[in-house]
Amino acid sequence: MGSIPDCVLRWSGQRMPVVGFGTASEIVEGSDFFTVTKQAVLQAIKLGYRHFDTASLYGSEQPLGEAIVEALSLGLIKSRNELFITSKLWCTQAYGDLVLPALKTSLHSVWAAMEDCQRLGLTKSIGLSNFTCKKVADVLSIAKIPPVVNQVELNPLWQQKKLKDFCHGNGILLQAYSPLGAVGTKWGSNRVMECEVCLRWAYEEGVILIVKSFNAERMKQNLEIMDWSLSEDELKMIQHIPQSRGIQAEAFVSENCPFKTLEELWDGEI
Repeated sequence: MGSIPDCVLRWSGQRMPVVGFGTASEIVEGSDFFTVTKQAVLQAIKLGYRHFDTASLYGSEQPLGEAIVEALSLGLIKSRNELFITSKLWCTQAYGDLVLPALKTSLHSVWAAMEDCQRLGLTKSIGLSNFTCKKVADVLSIAKIPPVVNQVELNPLWQQKKLKDFCHGNGILLQAYSPLGAVGTKWGSNRVMECEVCLRWAYEEGVILIVKSFNAERMKQNLEIMDWSLSEDELKMIQHIPQSRGIQAEAFVSENCPFKTLEELWDGEI
């Protein structure tokens, strides 16, 4: 299993592992979500994961925090500084290295506050989540501290080439959630092949990966993408896959939200 390389976030200088472990999950009814999540995080740390993605909406902040405490007591890590935690705007700030706004957020009203959080040391970096080219450009037009990442749906069936080129051209990395489709969650499906090729493709595209499996063997397999490359023929085949957005995010569209329609939410990028 190859070690996880990291990258430098342009606007903050932080180093972030290019493969992160997602903690959003739909645990089967009757199971102990807290215990299952905590043990999964501990297993991930044992396997070498050092980047974790969480949010208050996921309900995973507390088990993640307790897993980190236990990992320290077991000597799996020497300090909290060995880990990188990505979270969302309304999260507990104690573990936040990178904070992203929630999709429902009217960004113009909160970006200045997010910049203040970074200046005050409450978080080391700030970024975006599910922002289109137009919405990223809107942020850049007002930002004194530019976003370092944009966390979006990205996989071979929704490659986001226009968004990736635009963000990378402005010093913003793309961070891919659900790169294998998030089977088993409310928002996911099996339309993306559960295959290491998908992860390797995103890695070769210069994208940060947020992978999620609480199965120990799959957690290990998701890291086994560092020591090989896709062939030119494989890359050409992937380039010709028909494109469509998998996650529509209907729950974030209503008369009471900043975005009234899916067309408005995604700026036609659907």
